[in-house]
Amino acid sequence: MAASVEDEFDFNTQDYYSLLNVRKEATLEELKSSYRRLCMLYHPDKHRDPELKRQAEQLFNQVHQAYEVLSDAHSRAIYDIFGKKGLEVEGWEVVERKRAPAEIREEYERLQREREERRLQQRTNPKGTISVGVDATDLFDRYDEDFEEMPGGGFPHVEINKMHISQSIEAPLTNTDTAVLSGSLSTHNGSGGGNINMTVRRVTSAKGWGEVEFGAGDILGPLVGLKVFRNITPRCFLTAQCGLQFSPRGLRPSCSLMTARHLDQNTMGYLQWRWGPNSAMTTSLVRDTKSSHFTLALQLGVPHSYLMMSYQYKFQDEDQTKVKGSVKTGWFGTVVEYGAERKISRHSVLSAAVSIGVPQGVTLKIKLARASQTYLFPVHLTDQLLPSAVFYATVGPLLVYMAVHRLIIIPYTKAQKEQELELQRKSSATDIAQKKQEAESAVSTGLIVLNAWYGKFVSDTSQKQDKAKVIDVTVPLQCLVKDSKLILTEASKAGLPGFYDPCVGEEKSLKLLYQFRGVMHQVISADTEPLRIPKQSHRIESES
Repeated sequence: MAASVEDEFDFNTQDYYSLLNVRKEATLEELKSSYRRLCMLYHPDKHRDPELKRQAEQLFNQVHQAYEVLSDAHSRAIYDIFGKKGLEVEGWEVVERKRAPAEIREEYERLQREREERRLQQRTNPKGTISVGVDATDLFDRYDEDFEEMPGGGFPHVEINKMHISQSIEAPLTNTDTAVLSGSLSTHNGSGGGNINMTVRRVTSAKGWGEVEFGAGDILGPLVGLKVFRNITPRCFLTAQCGLQFSPRGLRPSCSLMTARHLDQNTMGYLQWRWGPNSAMTTSLVRDTKSSHFTLALQLGVPHSYLMMSYQYKFQDEDQTKVKGSVKTGWFGTVVEYGAERKISRHSVLSAAVSIGVPQGVTLKIKLARASQTYLFPVHLTDQLLPSAVFYATVGPLLVYMAVHRLIIIPYTKAQKEQELELQRKSSATDIAQKKQEAESAVSTGLIVLNAWYGKFVSDTSQKQDKAKVIDVTVPLQCLVKDSKLILTEASKAGLPGFYDPCVGEEKSLKLLYQFRGVMHQVISADTEPLRIPKQSHRIESES
């Protein structure tokens, strides 16, 4: 290969078709054949000289990159329309593979918009929660004598009695400062309100940060707060918070202090003191392992004191299934809760839990977490401990999920896998046939490139001050010979492996002297003229 390839040849502007020496209309078989031949020629392990090995490695990687793009019909269509710039857009792998240029252009523009939206989302980090409370107590708490008196044939009455919506976004101000804007709206039985908060957080060092909060609402009034976080030791940290609420009843100060410590690799201990409208002292122990999560908490305070214990088991499956249960008891009564959680897609997690308590009754809680958004649907079934309500709350969601999974999800997944297997079978069959064909057609090289030059040639009638500007490309062209044939496309020869442009902006030609079956031949080809030898050549009689 040419000695100054690295200095004169820019890989970033390399045309993939020229690099593989194929036509733009080349078939997949032609691409594979050219790719394998070039990989064998430019494999770095064939060189011992460090400089030649480094140049061969660059060519080898460039050939591999070109083949990866052109061998995929979808990527190839994008490359033909937009070039390398179009391939840099993220998201092509998840869209439907379309071959029409107009459809490819539409997908390109859409993905450009989605990329900008993702960048904005990463900067703003939006988080939101939507909770819709459903009152379905009429399904179980009705009395038989009321059935005849109810209008509309006695159908049970199910209504939405409460709703809560909250949303927050972040706005980076500097490398250390971030502003967070959040707001919420709540309604319950026809009455409600909302609030809006602005928080400015500053990272003071690798060990801590602090933030100032300002809020306003139509229920409790304006709020001013301060929060500080600090790592005391590598295994212990402290969080302190204080606030001042301006309410119609006067000023309502509050403060809290929490310290936490790593007891071991999987266990954390927390101690929190809170003073204000709901003063309390809480201590908790949390142990989180690869297969389980355990929490034990004790709170003493006014008006609520309780003891809570929860356990969650994590199945080691691809769906990340979890089952959990908890018991919470205190002055308010006792609540037992159990449920399950399962990943249903790449970004979605679905969970359902049944809460049974005295005097709360029975409630079914359905939760869907998708990306940074959370959707909650607590369905209150009964104010009493009715076995029928517990049974339907437990079995109902399970049967619905099993039906959807069996009738929709499994058939869809099976169809997708069968389609992928069929594509793999076709690809393997084509590959095997190609290898067989190559083995049968392998012949000894009968075409020998004796001398080859590329660049600007000077004739006898040219002015004396003009000098030829050519490079010796004998070795690169001999490497491109296959089955005693050398075929060059109509693209510029400067894009071939081992070539470079010796006279930028000037007309160039390729002059070739070769031997085929013992006979000497010579051919001169323009830079962008296709070449096929030994069919097209001028014969030179050999000297006897």
